Amino acid sequence: MTSLGIEKLHDMLKSGEITSEEIVKESIKKSHEIQEKCNAFVTIMDNASCEKITDDLLSGIPYGIKDNYSTKDILSTGSSNTLKDYVPFFDATAVANLKKHGAVAVNKTALDEFGMGGTGTTAHTGVIRNPWDTKRMCAGSSSGSAAAVAAGVYPYALGSDTGDSIRKPAAFCGIVGYKPTYGMISRYGLFPFASSLDTCGVLTRSVKDAAIVVDAMKGIDKNDQTSWDSSNIHLYDSIDGNVKGKKLFYIKEIVDIKNYPDASNELKRHLEIFNEALNKLRDIGVSIEEVSFDQELLKAIPSVYVCLSCAEATSNMSNLTGIIFGPRGYGDSFEKLAKDHRTKGFSPLIKRRFVIGSYILQKENQERYFVNAQRVRRLIVDKMKQLFASYDALILPVSAGVAPYIDGSKDELTSNNTAILEEHLQIGNFGGFPSITIPDGFIDGLPVGINITGNCKMDENVLNIAYALESTMDYKGMIAGCPNE
Repeated sequence: MTSLGIEKLHDMLKSGEITSEEIVKESIKKSHEIQEKCNAFVTIMDNASCEKITDDLLSGIPYGIKDNYSTKDILSTGSSNTLKDYVPFFDATAVANLKKHGAVAVNKTALDEFGMGGTGTTAHTGVIRNPWDTKRMCAGSSSGSAAAVAAGVYPYALGSDTGDSIRKPAAFCGIVGYKPTYGMISRYGLFPFASSLDTCGVLTRSVKDAAIVVDAMKGIDKNDQTSWDSSNIHLYDSIDGNVKGKKLFYIKEIVDIKNYPDASNELKRHLEIFNEALNKLRDIGVSIEEVSFDQELLKAIPSVYVCLSCAEATSNMSNLTGIIFGPRGYGDSFEKLAKDHRTKGFSPLIKRRFVIGSYILQKENQERYFVNAQRVRRLIVDKMKQLFASYDALILPVSAGVAPYIDGSKDELTSNNTAILEEHLQIGNFGGFPSITIPDGFIDGLPVGINITGNCKMDENVLNIAYALESTMDYKGMIAGCPNE
């Protein structure tokens, strides 16, 4: 049952064909099975109770919560040893909103520590493995959520996206990952990483399910001054698949095979799959054009992201001292207590981010690094806004290929010859743009994804284009290990 979509489950619940108790129990049972296979969870709520079935599509249906969302009276660790025993006294607004719709949380999903990684290998509970091939990673940081949804534990799980942390795990796990416009969903209760980039979102197995969930999560919130009133936006109701006359663009410098002189067969095949998807869109009346983007700006994307995210993370995480909450460190002064707590509690990757962030924020370095990074971010966003004045959305492949192997991988702040192709999703965070990844095909039995990004507050348009493309392919609702080729 849990492998079905939200609409189908709701119909079965309303008709009495199944009960909320039955589906919640099945989800918990699958959680334990997937935990052994993929190590996807920090907490499994064996005592999760069913909810009354109403006309609300989410009522009585189980789901997962990324463990960087605050959940009242439920362990919320951010997958870090610094918060390994932290139990909040309040729910994140997004979680509280889902409760109002009768949704049933059954587990807290593991992530790269505090969302600051892209491999799913830095959680304090261990490496998170891809259900399509457990020797491979899920990407990150929403690794556990992606693995659980892909494995059919439930129809959806919450994620957060600061650079690509919903959309790339979705691609590597053969599911849908949706990052709405910045501020559409309140960030209150989401553990902050980089506040100007962080966005709440969802991972599902279909575009419509993503729309249903975000409709329930979104809304203005007095506790988050960056949230805005989206009451006139109705994502689920707006989806009709009519995209005739829509105009998309892709960036030549990112997908031109000539820019990758040592391209692997995997990369070549992925770009072929991408072009096949473009042709499917053209067949249903969408026009697609190639545009050029300043290559120096594209090359700067990873560096800008590192500068801004590390600086903001250093500031946001300064309260993790072991004094206010978290396991107490050892020492005879505040400084020594905090140093011991942070030295023992954080993974090497997090420490590197804090070192970089502290250096960037030093008074003598701010102009050269932090302020310049903000300037380049503005140039990139301005160029995107200019393009969105003429086009409905940007379409690009998510990455250079399938999920990499875990062994030998390193979650480091480095680049390679496919860095632009791997890092371009960060543009969506720079501008707060709505962005969605959907499955696009398979290479050697492993999924790859395609991404659609649009202008701010044009979420209905972005989801409808994604739905139309999804409808031309046979990858909706896939469960890991069962490719519909």
